[in-house]
Amino acid sequence: MQLAAFPRIRLGHLPTPLEFMPNLTKLLGGPNLYIKRDDCTGLATGGNKTRKLEFLVAQALDQGADTLITQGAVQSNHARQTVAAAARVGMQSKILLEQRVQDADEEYDQSGNVMLDHLMGGEVVARLPAGTDMQAEMEKLAQTLRDAGRKPYVIPGGGSNPVGALGYVSCAHEMLHQAYDMNLRIDHVVHATGSTGTQAGLVVGLRASNSGVPVYGVSVRAPKEKQEENVWKLVQATVDYMGLPAGSVERSDVVANSDYVGEGYGVPTEGMIEAVNLLARHEGILLDPVYSGKGMAGLIALVRAGHFKKDENVVFIHTGGAVGLYGYRRFFHK
Repeated sequence: MQLAAFPRIRLGHLPTPLEFMPNLTKLLGGPNLYIKRDDCTGLATGGNKTRKLEFLVAQALDQGADTLITQGAVQSNHARQTVAAAARVGMQSKILLEQRVQDADEEYDQSGNVMLDHLMGGEVVARLPAGTDMQAEMEKLAQTLRDAGRKPYVIPGGGSNPVGALGYVSCAHEMLHQAYDMNLRIDHVVHATGSTGTQAGLVVGLRASNSGVPVYGVSVRAPKEKQEENVWKLVQATVDYMGLPAGSVERSDVVANSDYVGEGYGVPTEGMIEAVNLLARHEGILLDPVYSGKGMAGLIALVRAGHFKKDENVVFIHTGGAVGLYGYRRFFHK
């Protein structure tokens, strides 16, 4: 499995730390909890999308593109990192934002990621209603730019296609090397799963490496069956894109739990608020309210329910996005 065969541009501070969380482990009474700090990838406050963008932007440059187009929710970590990547390589960026969170206040609409999008020169072309076919809207924008003589490159939401998923195939390799150096046996990997690219890449990378490490996704949006099917489709596409043998990954390798979504994407839950507070106050680690907060809420609930054995080692993938907390200040600042 030769990732070197695929174009890549270095954007992140890699490898990111793999750290033990002694205080949270003690507080919850085991298992041994570790965290992979992909909030430390370094690109405009970091996050998991940076790994994907290393491959996506490299392909865009190879194709002679001059503009990156992408989409996401208003407080999109992916949009912010895409704008930063465009600034780094001297390209323009245009983003479409979907108003998925209803009854949002001004802080949500203007602070956090939105502020940084503007600060780094990203153009918010439109804010569109929830349920809009965002891929179709991006394609329309791309065609408008082509008609004007520009060369746009369209990045799907979350950077989640086979090219972007390579970022987390690479992360799987990186994490296994770190574990070897630490003499650490990884028994489980847990993370927040949304647009599917992170989970698909981890599943392919860990399975193709014959690591035997299972990946457990905590969904932040879709129901279990839909989330697992979406991840599985991208797993298959990534296996094919990489030229791996058919059957390298099995359907049973894709597991998602949607019990911690709450009322919907981006809508706070008591579990998320508790998880953000626990990590901040016991480990000095900032989670985000949409992805890693709900992912950690799921992990905490699973630990309390006895899902893991006391002596097992569980790695949580921190996907970043703490800047989004500013848009949710009223839920934490009492």
